Amino acid sequence: MSAVDPRLSINQATIKHADLETALRVTADAGIQAIGLWREPVYEVGLDVAARMLADSGLRFTTHCRGGFFTLPEGPGRVAALDDNRRAIEETATLAAAGADGSKAVLVLVAGGLPEGSRDLIGARERVRDAIGALAPFAQEAGVTLAIEPLHPMYASDRAVVSTLGQALDIAADFEPEVVGAAVDTFHIWWDPQVLEQIARAGREGRISTYQVCDWKTPLPADVLLSRHYTGDGVIDFGSLTEAVIATGYDRDIEVEIFNADIWADAPEHVVRRTAETFGAAVSPHLA
Repeated sequence: MSAVDPRLSINQATIKHADLETALRVTADAGIQAIGLWREPVYEVGLDVAARMLADSGLRFTTHCRGGFFTLPEGPGRVAALDDNRRAIEETATLAAAGADGSKAVLVLVAGGLPEGSRDLIGARERVRDAIGALAPFAQEAGVTLAIEPLHPMYASDRAVVSTLGQALDIAADFEPEVVGAAVDTFHIWWDPQVLEQIARAGREGRISTYQVCDWKTPLPADVLLSRHYTGDGVIDFGSLTEAVIATGYDRDIEVEIFNADIWADAPEHVVRRTAETFGAAVSPHLA
């Protein structure tokens, strides 16, 4: 196998069924230098133990997934969601402090879909803005950047009423760039006619908190959440998107985040090696 790109990070979702110890081990053993973690595997061992495991791995920490789900109206559910996001901010700060040099304290936010029985997209987006406003001072004090992740419009009803990078940046504009930015994920934004313009805007505003890559291929499975593929296996133009991101001055790690039942069923050792190989072929040539 050729040398692994030093900017590659494995988002833990790509090896979803691996526990934290396994995820850290196979990532490091493959020569990959960074990892993005998910909250559930961290909970399984406890935050303090997870932080020690991350420190012992020698890996950089790129993102924590995920916070968000802010679209509920006022009431106990919304209060609970905000409290949970404050815990996620604390977790992110702790893990970033444990990661190797170059680790970033970035919490990825998925906005949430329409509340049950609602058709009010505009109102739901405003509640996302209000929730981030409530969390921003807490995040700033903790040294954590909140990265709003726009999701493909097919998820607007149940997962994210923020569907474009432009919408994410419009919300983030109310806050300082080091406090609220955006996650640029190729799977979710490749289709957008304004994507290159919005990537340039995000760069000018200093708001690209993380760049995540995976591919899109049809037909989509019955569960469209599980429709991501290795880079190069689908139709996304990683050249134009990656070059646009790099042109902004983005110099951080790049995560591969894949939701795919067949890939999850594969051995995690093989998945991380295959991820490195396909990243090297599809993304690395555009990082110069």
